[in-house]
Amino acid sequence: MWDKAAVFLLKLSWTFCLVSAIARRDLFPYGPHSGDSALPEGDDETSEVLNLKRPLYFYETKFSELYVGTNGIISPQDFPRETQYVDDGFPTDFPVIAPFLADLDTSNGKGAIYYREDDSTEVLIRAAEEVKRGFPESTFSPTAAFIATWDSVGPYEELTRNSVPSNRVNTFQVVLAYDDTDTFALFLYPHKELQFYGTRPKESYNVQLELPARVGFSRGELSFLFLRKEGPFYSVTSSEQSVKNLHQVGNTGVPGLWLYRIGSSFPLDNVVPAEARGAQPGGDSVVTLDSTLNNLGQPSQPEPDYPEQDYSDEIYEDEEGQEEEEYPTPSYPEPPESSNRYPSSEDPSEQLPGPVPVATQPPSETDTTQLPEPHLKHEPSYPQASYPEPSYPEPSYPEPSYPEPSYPQASYPEPSYPEPSYPDPSYPEPSYPEPSNPQPREADVQAVYPEGGVIPLPESSPPHTQGRSVVSVDEDVDVDAGVFVYNTESRETCAQFEGQCSRHAYCSDYSSGFCCHCQSGYYGNGRHCLPDGVPHRVNGKVSGRVLVGATPVDLGSVDLHAYVVVSDGRAYTAISHVPEPAGWALMPLSPIGGLFGWLFALELTGHENGFSITGAEFARYADVTFYPGNERLSIIQKAQGLDSQNYLTVSTEIQGQVPFVPPGATVQMEPYKELYQYLPSVVKSSSLREYTVLSVGSGSQTFSYQLSQNVTYRDCRHGHRSLPDTQQLSVERVFMLYNKEEQVLRYALTNQIGPVREDPEPMVVSPCYEGTHECDMTAQCIPGEGTQYQCRCATGYRGDGRNCYDLDECAEGLSSCGSHSLCVNLQGSHRCECQSGYHFTVDGRTCIDIDECASPRCDPHATCFNTPGSFHCRCVPGYKGDGFQCLASPEPTQPPRTACEQHRHSLQGELSPQGPRPAVGAYVPQCDEEGNYQPLQCHGSTGHCWCVDSRGQERPRTRTSPGTPPTRCDLPEPTQPPRTACEQHRHSLQGELSHQGPRPAVGAYVPQCDEEGNYQPLQCHGSTGHCWCVDSRGQERPGTRTPPGTPPTRCDLPAPTQRPETVCERWRASLLDHYGGRPAPHHFIPQCDDLGLFNPLQCYGDSSYCWCVDQDGRELEGTRSQHGVTPACIPTVAPPTLRPTPRPDVTPPPAGVVLLYAQGQQIGSLPLNGTRLSMDKAAVLLALHGSIVVGIDYDCRERTVYWTDVAARTISRASLEPGAEPESVVNSGLLSPEGLAVDYLRRSMFWVDSGLDKIEAARLDGTERRVLFDTDLVNPRAIAVDPRGGNLYWTDWNREGPKIETSTVDGANRRVLIKDDIGLPNALTFDPLRKQLCWADAGTKRLECAQPDGTGRHVIHSNLNYPFSLVSYSNHFYYTDWRRDGVMALSRDTSQFTDEYLPDQRSHLYGITVAYPRCVSGRK
Repeated sequence: MWDKAAVFLLKLSWTFCLVSAIARRDLFPYGPHSGDSALPEGDDETSEVLNLKRPLYFYETKFSELYVGTNGIISPQDFPRETQYVDDGFPTDFPVIAPFLADLDTSNGKGAIYYREDDSTEVLIRAAEEVKRGFPESTFSPTAAFIATWDSVGPYEELTRNSVPSNRVNTFQVVLAYDDTDTFALFLYPHKELQFYGTRPKESYNVQLELPARVGFSRGELSFLFLRKEGPFYSVTSSEQSVKNLHQVGNTGVPGLWLYRIGSSFPLDNVVPAEARGAQPGGDSVVTLDSTLNNLGQPSQPEPDYPEQDYSDEIYEDEEGQEEEEYPTPSYPEPPESSNRYPSSEDPSEQLPGPVPVATQPPSETDTTQLPEPHLKHEPSYPQASYPEPSYPEPSYPEPSYPEPSYPQASYPEPSYPEPSYPDPSYPEPSYPEPSNPQPREADVQAVYPEGGVIPLPESSPPHTQGRSVVSVDEDVDVDAGVFVYNTESRETCAQFEGQCSRHAYCSDYSSGFCCHCQSGYYGNGRHCLPDGVPHRVNGKVSGRVLVGATPVDLGSVDLHAYVVVSDGRAYTAISHVPEPAGWALMPLSPIGGLFGWLFALELTGHENGFSITGAEFARYADVTFYPGNERLSIIQKAQGLDSQNYLTVSTEIQGQVPFVPPGATVQMEPYKELYQYLPSVVKSSSLREYTVLSVGSGSQTFSYQLSQNVTYRDCRHGHRSLPDTQQLSVERVFMLYNKEEQVLRYALTNQIGPVREDPEPMVVSPCYEGTHECDMTAQCIPGEGTQYQCRCATGYRGDGRNCYDLDECAEGLSSCGSHSLCVNLQGSHRCECQSGYHFTVDGRTCIDIDECASPRCDPHATCFNTPGSFHCRCVPGYKGDGFQCLASPEPTQPPRTACEQHRHSLQGELSPQGPRPAVGAYVPQCDEEGNYQPLQCHGSTGHCWCVDSRGQERPRTRTSPGTPPTRCDLPEPTQPPRTACEQHRHSLQGELSHQGPRPAVGAYVPQCDEEGNYQPLQCHGSTGHCWCVDSRGQERPGTRTPPGTPPTRCDLPAPTQRPETVCERWRASLLDHYGGRPAPHHFIPQCDDLGLFNPLQCYGDSSYCWCVDQDGRELEGTRSQHGVTPACIPTVAPPTLRPTPRPDVTPPPAGVVLLYAQGQQIGSLPLNGTRLSMDKAAVLLALHGSIVVGIDYDCRERTVYWTDVAARTISRASLEPGAEPESVVNSGLLSPEGLAVDYLRRSMFWVDSGLDKIEAARLDGTERRVLFDTDLVNPRAIAVDPRGGNLYWTDWNREGPKIETSTVDGANRRVLIKDDIGLPNALTFDPLRKQLCWADAGTKRLECAQPDGTGRHVIHSNLNYPFSLVSYSNHFYYTDWRRDGVMALSRDTSQFTDEYLPDQRSHLYGITVAYPRCVSGRK
C-alpha cells in the first residue's frame, strides 16, 4: 500500500513541477482602464449588441455580432430569458460559448462584468502564443480578439428571514482570438478564484438543490427549410467536482487555462480541444480534468465518441479503507516578465506515459485518483510549499451509495410536421430537474432517506449521437457531485397550508410536502378548481405594440373576453378596440385565443386539459415566426387567478412584427393537431400552421408561421401524477374575423385533448367527442358504447342533462361558507364573503373578527373598543364627542345625574362627614358604572330581591323572599306587549340574547323598524350594502333596489303598481306546497320565466319527458318528446328589453349574395364570398326589440325581407334600403306564426301557424288573405314554395305522425310526400337549381333530398346537430343550428362542413334565407 502511495506522490510531484496555476494578475488586462464596457448590474442582464469590426467563425458559421450575459455566457445571438437555458444542460437552443453557465447575480455591487473587442498588438501576440501552446503545429496569427471578464461575481440567492448572503464570488475570463478562417477560445480560471461551483434553481422552495455550472460550447439548433435539429455541442464539465477542478488543471499544461478551436471556415465537425504540452509525438492526446487528476500518464482519446461508463457509484479506497486526501497546489517563485506568462523549462511530463482514454476503461485499484472535498465547505488555506505535502489534511466524507441517475435530458417526441430553424424564444423552465431514469415517487415511498440525508444530484451525461460530442471531465469517483437535501423540519403540511387549496379540493400530506386535489365533480390543479362541464368566462387586457409591415400600431390596453363551452371544448375569444391595420393583420394569430382552447379542451379518457394541470396561475410564452417574410412576434399571457365571479383573469402582451393583411380580407385555417410535452412545472409545444388569405386584390394566398410556446406553472411535486408525457390537442374548427366598424377581433376554436394519433383508424366516434350530442351546454356528455351516451348536469346544476338549470347553493343551504360569512351564488358554484368587520384567515375559509382597534381609527383623545364585527370609540374623561371627534370640555363640570343616580340621591339623607347617608330602613337603588339601574335590585334591610326594567320599575313576578335564589333578570320578561309585524320579523331573525343584546343570525338581513314598530320605508342589508324600498307590509317595491356605493332610491315617491302573481307562479306555488316543498324527480312542477310566464318547454322533474306549451300553459298537441329528442319549442312572449330601444331602421347588407337569418329580437346579415361565409362582414340588418322573429324570406324583385313574429303575432316586412322602417302587413288572427315563404312571381306569401294549426296565404301587402288548410295539421313548422312549378311544401312535426306534404299554391292536390323514417323535420327548402326538395331533421339528424314528387330520396349528411331552418345556394346548404347557436355551411358535393358562423350574441337562431342581387329560377 505504501509503495502505491509513494508512486502516486512521485507522479503528483511531477505534475506540480510543470507550471504554477494562473493567478488573477495573469488574466488579460480588463476593466475601465482597458477600454472595457461594463454590463449593467442585475440578475439576468444582456449587453447591447456588439458589432464586430471583423466577423468570427463559430463552428462553420460566420457571425458579426456578439452579446454578453450575466450568467457566464457569450452568444452571437440575443439571449432568451434565463429560465430557458440557465438550469438546462447542453445542447442549448441558441449558440453559446459558456465559460461558467450558472445563475449569476451582480446586483447591489456584487462584482462586475466587462467586455471589449481588442486588436492591440500586445493582446494579439499573447493570444497567438497561448494558441501555440495548445496547438504546436498551428501557424495561427489572430487579427482580433474579444475579451469578456466576470470579476468577483456572485450566485443568485433567494434570501429568507433566517439566511444570510454567502459572500462567495467567482472570477474567470474568456478570450476569443480569431482571424479570417479560424477562431480559438481561451477560458481562464485563476487559482482559488472559484468559490462556488453551482447555483440553486429559482423557486426551489425548501428543497436544497444545487445545479453545477455548465462549461462548454453549443452550436444551437440548425435549420434546413422548415426542418430543424439539434446542432453539435461540446461539454467540458458535467459534475460539481469537475467544476471545482477547473482552476486546478487545464488542457494546455497550465492549471486554470483551457484552450479550444471553436470555429473555422473549413468543415468542423465539433470543437477541438488543445493538445497538452508533452504529448507523445504523432499521437493525439487531450488533457482534461479527468485525465489530469484521475489518470496521470495514461493515453487519451481526442474524440469522445464512445459510450461513457459510469463508475460514480463506487468508492475506491486504499488497503486500510481510508480515502485519499487532497493535496494543495504548491507555489513557485514568480517568473520573469516575458511574452510567455508562464514558466517552462524541460518539461518532465514529456517522459511520462500518456493519459488513458476518457471514461473508456475502469480505474484499477492502483489508481488513487480521488481528491475529495468536504460537502459545502470552503477550501481551506494551506501554507505554500514547494513539495506536495499538505499542512492540514482534510478528511473526506464518503457519499451515500445510492445509485446516481444521469442529469436530466428530457426526450421529447418530435412532432410530425416540419419545424423552422429559429431558436426557441425565452420561456421559463421548470424549477426542479428530474432524473431521466425512473425514480420512486415520494407519494409511493415514505421516508426513504433519513433526515439530513444527502442524495447525489443527477449528472449531465448527454448521449453521444451523430453530429454532437461530449467530453466527460468527471472523475471516476464522483465526490460531492451536487446535493439534494430534504429537510423534514421545513416540510410544509396540510395542517399549515391547507388554506392554499381550493374550497372544492382536499389536501393530502406526502413525505416531502402536501398537494391539493380537486374533489369529485370539479377539475383543476387543486389550488384552483372549477365545476365539471360548466361554461367558463375569461376576462383580461391586451397590450403591446406591433409592426404591421412598416406601420407601428400601439394596442394600448384593450379588453379581452372569452367564453368557453367546456362540455364540448368550444372557445370564443373577442378583443375589442383593435385599430386598423392591426385588426386585419392579427387575424391569423389564433394562438391568442388558442390558449383558452387548450386550457378548457374537451378531455378524452385518461387525458387532461390545461386547466387541470396549471390551475388559474401560470405564464404562457409564445414565439411566432411568419414565412416567407421571417417576421417575429412574441405573445406573453399570464393568468392571475380567479376573480370574484370565479372567472379566469389573463393579461396578454404582444410585441413584434406581423405581415400585412389587406383590409377586407378573410383568413381561413384548416383543422390541425398539436403535440404538448409535459414536464414538471412546464408544458412545451411547437407546431407549423398554414393559413389562407382571401382578398379582392390578391385572390387566394397561402402563408405559414412557426409557433413555439411554453406554459410554466406551479407544480406540486410531492404527489403522484399519471399524466402522459405527451398529449395531442386536436383543433377541429378554427375561425378568425375582424369587424372594422366595431374594431373587434374574434377567434373561435373547437378543441379536444387526447392521445397522440398520426392517422387514426376509422372507428365509431362518440357524439360526446364529435360535439353532436344533445346535452345542455351546462351538462357533461358521458360516452357509452358506440354512439350511446348519457347527459349529466354539471356540478352546481340540476336537470335531466338535456336541460339544466343553476342550483342556488346559498338558498338551499348547500354552501361551504362558515360562520360570519355570506354566501353569494354563482353560475354552477358559489363564493363566500366575510361579513362586514370580518376577514378570512390564512385558510381562506374561516372568517374572524377584524381588530379595528389595531390601527388608529378613533380620535387621539378617545379609547377604541373592539367588538365582534365592529368597534366603537369613546372619548376619554375631560373630552366630549362621538369618539371619532373629541373636543376638550370647557371646564370640568359634574355630568348630570341619570334617573337611577337621581333616585338614589333623593333617598339619601344629609351629608355627614362620612358622605351621604340613607334614611334609616329605606331602599336605595343600585346603579351600575354608567348610572343605569342594575337589572337585579335588592333591599338591604328586608333581603327581598326583584328585577327592574331600564326605568327602574319592578318587573312583575320577579320578587323573591330572603334566603331564596334571586330571579335571573337576563331572561326575557314573561309578558310583553304584542309586537308589530316589523318587530316580529326582526325578532324572528335575531339570535339568542347576549350581554350586548339581541344579535342577528350570521349574514342575515334584519329589517329596520321605526319608533312605532312600522317598517322604515328604506331598508338596507348591513352586509351586502344593497338598499330598497318596502311597503307597509315590508314587501320590496319592484325596481327600487340599488347596489352598494350608489345613492338609494327615494322611497317617498309613490310606489309602482305591483305585478300580480301570474297563473304559472300560482300553479307552481300550489304544487310545491302540495308536495311539501320537496317534489320527487317524477313530479311535474311548472317552469316559469322571470316574468312569471310559462316557459315554452315543460318537462317532468329531471326526466327527458318534455312537451311544448302555449302562453297559457296548455300543452300543444303532438309535441310530447319521444326517443329522448327534446322538442323545438318556440317562445311566444319576447324577453324584456334591458336597454333603450333603438330605431328599427334597416342597415342594408353589402352588395352580392347575402344570407339573412332570424335571431330572436334581430335579423342578421351574413354575406357570402362565393360559397364561403364572410364572417367579418356579418352585421345586424334590423334590430326588433320585443320581438321573436322565427320565419323569414326575401322578395328578390322589391329587395324586401319578410318575417313572422310570434311575440307580436304579426307578419312584417322592410325594404333593404338605408333607413327603411318595418311595417306590419298581417297583424290579426295569428297565434304562433312560424314558417314563411314568398312567391315572387305571384306576389304572394304563405305561412304556417302552429298555434292555430293552419296554413294561410295572402298578397305581399297582406290583402286577399285566405286559409289554405286547417285540418289534419298538428305542429306545422316549415314551408317552402316553388314559384316556377307552382307547388307548395310544408312539414308537420307531429310526434305521433311527422310528415312532409305538398299541394299547389292554390291549395289543390294536397298529398303526403314523406312520412317514413322522419322524426322532427324542422327545416325545409326547395333547391331551384336542381329542382329538388330538401329537409333537415332534428330527430334523425339527417339532411335529405328528394324529387318534387317524393321519389329519388337520398341522404346528404347523416350527423347534424339540431337544425332549425335550411336554405340552398349553389352547391352548398346553410342551416341554423340550435346546438351550436350558429349558421353552418355544408357542401352538397362532399357532404362535409366547410364553414361555421357563431354570432357574438349567444341565443337561438331561427329562420334563414338567401337574398339574391337578382331573381333566379325558383325560390325557397
